[in-house]
Amino acid sequence: MIKMQSKLELSFVEDMKSWRRDFHKFPELGFKEFRTADIVANKLREFGLEVYEKFGNTGVVGVLRKGSSERTIALRADMDALPITEKNTFPHKSEHDGVMHACGHDGHVTMLLGAAKVLAQDADFDGTVVFIFQPDEEFGRGAQAMIDENIFEKFSIEAIYGMHNFPSLKAGNFAVRTGAIMGSEDRFEIKIMGKGSHIALPHMSVDPITISSEIVLAIQSVLSRKLNPIERAVCSITNIEVKGARNVIPDEVILHGGARTFSSDVQDLIETSLEKIAAGICSAHDAIFEYSYVREFVATVNTSKETEIATEVASELVGASRVNRDCDPVLTSEDFGVFLLHKPGCYILLGNGGDGPGGCGLHSPNYDFNDDILSIGTSYWVSLVKDQLPK
Repeated sequence: MIKMQSKLELSFVEDMKSWRRDFHKFPELGFKEFRTADIVANKLREFGLEVYEKFGNTGVVGVLRKGSSERTIALRADMDALPITEKNTFPHKSEHDGVMHACGHDGHVTMLLGAAKVLAQDADFDGTVVFIFQPDEEFGRGAQAMIDENIFEKFSIEAIYGMHNFPSLKAGNFAVRTGAIMGSEDRFEIKIMGKGSHIALPHMSVDPITISSEIVLAIQSVLSRKLNPIERAVCSITNIEVKGARNVIPDEVILHGGARTFSSDVQDLIETSLEKIAAGICSAHDAIFEYSYVREFVATVNTSKETEIATEVASELVGASRVNRDCDPVLTSEDFGVFLLHKPGCYILLGNGGDGPGGCGLHSPNYDFNDDILSIGTSYWVSLVKDQLPK
């Protein structure tokens, strides 16, 4: 295991802070990261990397080769922001109305750029590093867009690694686990079509409100009575859409909801169970229904070998006591999971701090990335490369 100091040269850290705050000030939504991608590509060229632009729409790929080894690993950062109006007041707050970096992707891009700069100047590894700057992580389309352009085959990638800041974890600490670390994300819609009537003539109606209420309650039995208690999942109705009036029973109600889990088998169970519930209840009330179930994100499942590698690198960097090797999985979703369907790899969490900068939760209008962890994240990437591609 190669040791690597956690702090970079102060002047370089200040450069990274400047990059990060510039990205934060000018956020861009998925597949619209034109300015961000242009800056990333130009910096990679400045560092001496081979650069591929518009990869997977607005993605950028940088390739750095050293020595004669044919081994290749990939490091990935996400570039896109969220459709959230920022409430912060600091000088680098978003200048794009309704768009902000509320998930720390500005920091992720900066740390990976920092690693590219360090490794380009350091010949102490043998092999190829592929730096992936992915578009549209938040809506789950960017990874597949890059896969559709054969990113793994084009660059002969053996394994892929990702990292995300985590506000509830102490700044500079790491958390990781073998197996599922992030959940899948599905959305569904059930449209109940009945027959409207005057409120004074309920016997003339097929009341979709009553029917939808039964469906909402019955859905709770899917997890409580059909799912093995040792499995983890959530399934919730998040919006009830109805066009009614105070004296009218409406014709239809639309139920919108979502489900999350760590297992494709549980996804199958939820999808089929919801349809059976809707069919049974609607049939009992002489109503008809329409049903759709869309799988937006797959679970992010770390492979054992690569997780052990990442864990050891992080432990060597910050000390074993600051690395949780078997953290609890979380049901938030991550587009990185699509990459892991095709190649082995590991997705690790880096503490962004529970207090002060970065302590605010992800996707909050008050969030900001903690610049104090830029050097730790960059050094993790550098250490990982030197560990996996030793000279």
